[in-house]
Amino acid sequence: MELNALLASQFVLPSIPKVVALLLSELDRDEPDLKKVTQLISTDPALTTRLLQLSNSGFFKLSGKINSVSEALAILGLGHVRTMAAAAASAASLKAVPGINLQQFWAYSLNVAKLSRSLAGVVRQNQQAAFTCGLIHAVGELAMHIGMPDAVAALDREVPPLDLNRARAEKRSFGYCYAQVGAGFARQWQFPQPIVDALAHQDAPFENNVYEPLAGVIHLATWRARAKEAGLSEKDQAVTFPGPVGEVLELDIDMVLQQDPIDWSAQTPGRTLL
Repeated sequence: MELNALLASQFVLPSIPKVVALLLSELDRDEPDLKKVTQLISTDPALTTRLLQLSNSGFFKLSGKINSVSEALAILGLGHVRTMAAAAASAASLKAVPGINLQQFWAYSLNVAKLSRSLAGVVRQNQQAAFTCGLIHAVGELAMHIGMPDAVAALDREVPPLDLNRARAEKRSFGYCYAQVGAGFARQWQFPQPIVDALAHQDAPFENNVYEPLAGVIHLATWRARAKEAGLSEKDQAVTFPGPVGEVLELDIDMVLQQDPIDWSAQTPGRTLL
């Protein structure tokens, strides 16, 4: 499928059922805890995407752009959030995505978000925008699996969805990868330009005269999370570390690993704590 045709298609991003249930429960309270609402939405790529899409739409006529869940909730009433959560709950039957282990995908996405936020603090990039980019950086992968399941399934058999070489394999097969798909949808959803640019260039943040520091942060965070998913040894991590990206950001492999805010040994499937 051509990229423009994929971007013209309609698809529903699946949410985490447990998060949606907890969010609806909190919103049903007489006085919902806004901090808890923020934390719950910030663990779910789909809910975060919908909230940013709504807050950045022309409906609110804002002079600036919204980069994070906390910023969005500051301008949106909880009524909008209830409507969004109810819609996510009603779409629960659509949550399956061919070829994707959603529980693994959700946990992985949150790990990338936390890594991105930590690394952004070191290189003085917007940490809220970095967290958002990390959380939604692979929504294009979901769109590709939903919109062109047969073609993507063939690639899955050669290179798994979270493999370190996935973006390169997709470009070889389709001429584009999940990064350009996610950026294309983010542009349609009127997301802030820095987020669109970071998503678009995350696979190659400093190639062809491109200089996108936030994309570089996402690139390094993605490498770290995917290396862990693959169970790479220290030697393999050293071999696969994207040195040229780290060099531009003045981050070597030790600095990246030291900034890792995740206790991987304590990770359990489906555990999502901010």
